[in-house]
Amino acid sequence: MRILMLSQFYPPIIGGGAKHVQSLSTELVSRGHDVVVVTLWHEGLEEFERVQGVRIYRIHSSLQQLPWLFKDNGRQYAPPFPDPGIMLALRRIIAREQPEIVHAHNWLVYSFLPLKTWSGARLVVTLHNYSLVCAKTLFLHHGTACDGPGFMKCFSCAAQFYGPIKGMPTVLANRAMSRLSRQTVDMFLPVSQAVAVGSGLVGSPLPFQVIPNFLPDDLPDGQEDVQSYLTQLPAEGYLLFVGALGRLKGVDILLHAYADLTNAPPLVLIGFDTPEWSALADRCPANVLVLKNWPSYAVMQAWRRSMLALAPSVWAEPCATTVMEAMLMERPVIASRIGGMIDLVDDGKTGLLVRPGDAVALGEAIEQLLQNPDLRYHMGEAARLKVLEFQAARVVPRIEQVYKKLLLKEQIAQEAGLHGDTVGANHA
Repeated sequence: MRILMLSQFYPPIIGGGAKHVQSLSTELVSRGHDVVVVTLWHEGLEEFERVQGVRIYRIHSSLQQLPWLFKDNGRQYAPPFPDPGIMLALRRIIAREQPEIVHAHNWLVYSFLPLKTWSGARLVVTLHNYSLVCAKTLFLHHGTACDGPGFMKCFSCAAQFYGPIKGMPTVLANRAMSRLSRQTVDMFLPVSQAVAVGSGLVGSPLPFQVIPNFLPDDLPDGQEDVQSYLTQLPAEGYLLFVGALGRLKGVDILLHAYADLTNAPPLVLIGFDTPEWSALADRCPANVLVLKNWPSYAVMQAWRRSMLALAPSVWAEPCATTVMEAMLMERPVIASRIGGMIDLVDDGKTGLLVRPGDAVALGEAIEQLLQNPDLRYHMGEAARLKVLEFQAARVVPRIEQVYKKLLLKEQIAQEAGLHGDTVGANHA
């Protein structure tokens, strides 16, 4: 099967979405599929390369000529509308690669929608966030969970988030392209029930299946330089957070909760900068260690050496890969009771769920597990068993089945059309 992945980010660009697309692509190659990835070019990267059997095209958008648009901390984002430069590059690549399936993962799909009929490919879209209904993609309204889109409400919210000049066109474009997506996409794959509900798929006639993110069946191979990362960690046990260093991930709440703990072990934050981090860094309590831009194989070893995992997000995080990684390493997880966290963490069995944004509740949960090593151990064992549901051997065949059914449906439709043409000709 010939599959083309569309993703605005792809490793070495760091992020959960990029890692997911890489894992899915390499797993599909190992299962005998022909996989091409199209992603946005970032400075210093090759425009084409082959890695682990996956052919990777890094393309330029027209908006890269306007660096203040859809760019943040060096990351180039796809716009919420068809980009002429992306469309031209996609057309050339599709003509060369002839994909049967196009599997998109974010706003890069909007530059493919006008090409779908011409391409002849079936279109699958994994919803890693709430972009189908939210121009911010977060389904978060002024810091709290959104109860649904509204015309003026979305304008004011996006204007605050993006700025007034960028906010209004982003809302208008996303609404228009979301409408086209609903008419064009052959199958939506929300990564959690929370995303399916928040995106308005549940109870709608739109085709969708909830298929979560997943972890590879085998751990990343040990790298020669892994020790250079591990020597940066505290010698004794520590608490560990992995993710973007910003308020959406609840880092400010975590720092507040940690500051109120007594005789707590070190807190380690492994992540990458956000625009908010410089302000948050000034408020770091003593005994907090911040490490940035670690590769996945080193992060996995950091989980193994930690005491417990912390995921205090304040938004309805769809399906946190970092939580699954911690569970794989038999770490109990303290997470916010929101979004896809509820699908991952069994409260009281594999970890603890707390009210999002509540530093007191978070601190109490940390204290509870620190004071009970046996509970941490048993929760870690249960977490390792739970995460088996989210490994490649269970998840990737479900995605393959989606592809096969769409192609079979297309084949049946084509044969029915040909049969109809023949009957009409005979009748004439």
